[in-house]
Amino acid sequence: MSSQDALKNASTLASYSVLLQVLFRVLTFLLNAFTLRFVSKELIGVVNVRLTLLYSTLVFLSREAFRRACLSGGSGTSHSWRQVINLLWLTLPLGVCWAALLACVWLWLLEVPDPRSVPYYGPAVVLFALAGVQELLAEPLWVLAQAHMFVRLKVVAESLAMIAKCSMTVVLVVSAREWGLYIFSAAHLVYTGFLVLCYAVYFIRFLGSEEANKKSFPLNRVGDLLPCRAAGEPLVDWTLARLTWSFFKQSFLKQILTEGERYVMTFLNVLSFGDQGIYDIVNNLGSMVARFIFLPIEESFYIFFAKVLERGRAVKSQKQEDIAIAADVLECLLKLVLVIGLIITVFGYAFSHLALDIYGGSLLSSGTGPTLLRCYSCYVLLLAVNGITECFVFAAMSQAEVDKYNLVMLALSVSFLFLSYWLTWWAGSVGFILANCLNMGLRILHSLLYIHHYFQFSQWKPLRGLLPSPLLLLALAVSGVVTAVSESVFCCDSGWLLRLVHIAVGAPGQEEGEEMQRPEVRGEDVTEAKGKLGTEKEGKTAPSVFSGVRSGAETAFNARSAKPVRK
Repeated sequence: MSSQDALKNASTLASYSVLLQVLFRVLTFLLNAFTLRFVSKELIGVVNVRLTLLYSTLVFLSREAFRRACLSGGSGTSHSWRQVINLLWLTLPLGVCWAALLACVWLWLLEVPDPRSVPYYGPAVVLFALAGVQELLAEPLWVLAQAHMFVRLKVVAESLAMIAKCSMTVVLVVSAREWGLYIFSAAHLVYTGFLVLCYAVYFIRFLGSEEANKKSFPLNRVGDLLPCRAAGEPLVDWTLARLTWSFFKQSFLKQILTEGERYVMTFLNVLSFGDQGIYDIVNNLGSMVARFIFLPIEESFYIFFAKVLERGRAVKSQKQEDIAIAADVLECLLKLVLVIGLIITVFGYAFSHLALDIYGGSLLSSGTGPTLLRCYSCYVLLLAVNGITECFVFAAMSQAEVDKYNLVMLALSVSFLFLSYWLTWWAGSVGFILANCLNMGLRILHSLLYIHHYFQFSQWKPLRGLLPSPLLLLALAVSGVVTAVSESVFCCDSGWLLRLVHIAVGAPGQEEGEEMQRPEVRGEDVTEAKGKLGTEKEGKTAPSVFSGVRSGAETAFNARSAKPVRK
């Protein structure tokens, strides 16, 4: 696959992933707003923090390393894909082991909630662990779909699963509120069951079909999806297995960093279950943009960089056209996420109180809720930059560099745990966000140093994407001052009319920020990009937030391809 094709596929995948994440976050947003009015904040805290942590830990430790290793480079032969499938099926027994271990910890080592306010805790732990193992049944199919860019399959499967989960939750919350944690356990089992079913049905119909033959799909029948030994080949690709082990050691540490505040809340009991519920709701509200925009970009362009770059090799020894387009894409992505992050930071400060008051009433807008959301708005900026820099670094690192970075992650993990505990003792739940900001800043610093060293002796300087224009900074500064004054004057205890005035004050500022953004993302190429996007795969594709990125990168690539590359 050429670098241009990889970029097109990555852009399409990212576009659909963004739409999917929008659907997920909107449904979760509405579901939380609904359940807040029917269940206690203690029950929400147990479900959204403790049980969700059990599930996310199980699936992350069971599959993340396999995903990164198996998507780092694909082979075109049927035998090599059989080896990949065999390796991926190891996620299932690994998941069973993690489920048994984590269930024992959650049941016997952690504080048990009061059964009067949070009933059926024990069965819920078992059911959430079972849901995680059930989802791992679809892991080989998921990797196949991602590697071959079956983006619509992912959108349809996860959308149906999420709709089924939300529907089940709403029905049970309204009709059987006394079931307590059984409600959310059943809904989660339905979600993972729908995922497995959708992937299985698709591949059963796809394998051996005319469409599969046209695409030269490496597997021919359903039996190829099951573990089996290919004639004359090892059971698994041991080079890939060793890379998986390296990523596994890293994933354990990355999970602590990603979910660190939940581990501190769960194991150190620094907050009550009710306070955990409030923190989690505010955290989810603040992370909506980060999850439905930045995370799909990171996941999709990790695949792009992994296909274009040769892992562990110097820039001079790689194909210069590929390096050129990778550098341009990295620079444009950094510009894009930086501008989005700055806009969120500025307007998040002035509209946090109003957003929480509309969403959850005084339960969220009183106390530390607005302060939490304001701090999270700043954290979103760091999340945006870190997601792009790390996805490039992980795609370019050699196995030895990945192992070395594990030591860095270990130091960050240990420091994060201490910082979280100390800052929470000092500043309450805000301390979790402060600790996250400090650790995210250190991770960004490490990635920036790696990228600088990677391109040090080349003509490309992609880190210039982190230098916003003075006009943009001026526009955001003025907008921040105006909206902060508007909040103090109009919001939020004087009725809906003044709230609407406050919203109206912020709207022109947002448009001004977006106007300042356009020169940074090569706005002159957006028209060309839209034309290209309209003729992609089967003549249709979703409008993409990456139009400027894609167009700018392709323009640079075509320009370099038309003349000799400078050494």
